[in-house]
This record gives sequence, structure tokens and C-alpha cells, in this order.
Amino acid sequence: MSFVLRRMCDNLWSGRLDSFPEDRLVHGFSARLGGVSPAPFDALNMALHVGDDPACVWENRRRYFMALGLDAERICTIRQVHGTEIVRVFRRDAGRGAHDYADARADADAVITNDSGVSLMLCYADCVPVLLYDPVHHAMGLVHAGWRGTVQRIAAQTIGRMGEEFGTEASDVLAGIGPSIGAGCYTVGAEVAERFRAAFPVYADEIIEERAGEIHLDLWAANRLQLLEAGVAADNIDCAGICTSCERNFFYSYRAAGGRTGRLAAVMELR
Repeated sequence: MSFVLRRMCDNLWSGRLDSFPEDRLVHGFSARLGGVSPAPFDALNMALHVGDDPACVWENRRRYFMALGLDAERICTIRQVHGTEIVRVFRRDAGRGAHDYADARADADAVITNDSGVSLMLCYADCVPVLLYDPVHHAMGLVHAGWRGTVQRIAAQTIGRMGEEFGTEASDVLAGIGPSIGAGCYTVGAEVAERFRAAFPVYADEIIEERAGEIHLDLWAANRLQLLEAGVAADNIDCAGICTSCERNFFYSYRAAGGRTGRLAAVMELR
């Protein structure tokens, strides 16, 4: 299993995880190159809520989706609020949030569907995108896992919701952890560390490391461990292993930019 970042066209790049079957679904992780947005959003900003010109964002979305062989008019997105709300969407929701942030489907941080013809899209700039695919029931989920969502096990909760809605069994799920901030760059305060120690008492040493007077938090490990606890097979969990802060020439990093920057997108659509 591996992450591949490919140049698609005109300096526009997209990442994918080889563990997801290309004949069953389209997925991608956008990079920051190849778009039209000006600084500090340069260049392929995919988010409407950060202060960028909406016309630039739409052009970026149109270009990226075209490169994936998808139609940006079928985008369905949500207003991410760092919570644990999970929303099921349908083909009829295609277009919700494509042009207007206020028209996004809901205030939530995970979205699931078993419909084709609708493109799930969430935006990130250090937080962890978690992709879930159930090949048995041909259903999928896309999760925004910041530290607040991760400590509340939003990825595992999403698998549970897929079970309720589609009959998904965790043992069948293919999971992917996309480009996001790595532990080496992600320092947190003592209060956040204590919340993770309380939430993951058995695995605290794998998630939290103190060095040089700083506390480092490993969101990749925290999400992988909760997926394992939920019943996902270890061999079915892929991780890009790409730190957005270290690789900020290719990716947006909220922390590295001091808070004002564009957003990457994670995209999924069933074939």
C-alpha cells in the first residue's frame, strides 16, 4: 500500500492511495499547485470559507474535478465544525455547497453515501482526512478528523453509522489516512494531551511524545488505532505518511502559515 502524488496537467497535482480500487470509486487529495487563487491562498484553494474570491475557488474546483474525470457540479460538501456529526447524503444532494458555502449540506464533520453520481468533498489544512470504503455494500465515508474529532473517535463512529445505514462490517472496510500534519510538527498543550491520555489510555505512549520541552501529538496513530479498535483489519488501513507542514510547498498548512491560507480537498465518488 502506498501514496502516490501525480502530476495531472498544467502543474495540477493529485494524490491517491493505491489500496482503493480504481474500478469501484474515484478518490483524490488535492495539492496547492495549479490553481488561480492569489496569495495567501495560492494557488489551488478549494475552500469557500477562508476569504478567497469565490470565482477563483470555483475555477480551482472545476479544474481539479476535471483532472479526476469528475464534474464539480456534483460536489456535495458540509460546513465542518470540528465535531462528531455524521450526515448521510444522496444523489439528490449533488451540488450542495459546490458554489455557495451557505448551501452546504449540513454542519458536520463526516459524510457517508452509497449513491453514485454525487462527489463527497471535505477541506483540510493540517487536519486528517480519513477515507472509508465498504466494497461489500459499495458504500463510502469521508471524515474530517482534527484533534477534537479524533479524540472523540469520529472515524470509528463513522464506521458504526455506515453499519446502521448500509450494513457495513468494519472487517470489510478499506481505510485511508491522507496528507495531514505529522507528529514531528504537531505540538499541543498539556490540556489536549490529557484528553488523549484519557481517551486512549492503553495507547497513550504511541500517540503522545514529550521531547525538548514540547508535547507532540500523533493524529495518524490515533486515527489508525481507533480504526483497529473498531474492527478494521490492519492490512486494510493505509496512511499517506505525508506531513502538510513539512511539505508546504505542495500542501497547505494552517499552522505553518500562521492561520491564513487555503485548503486542500479530499474527494470521493462511487463509480
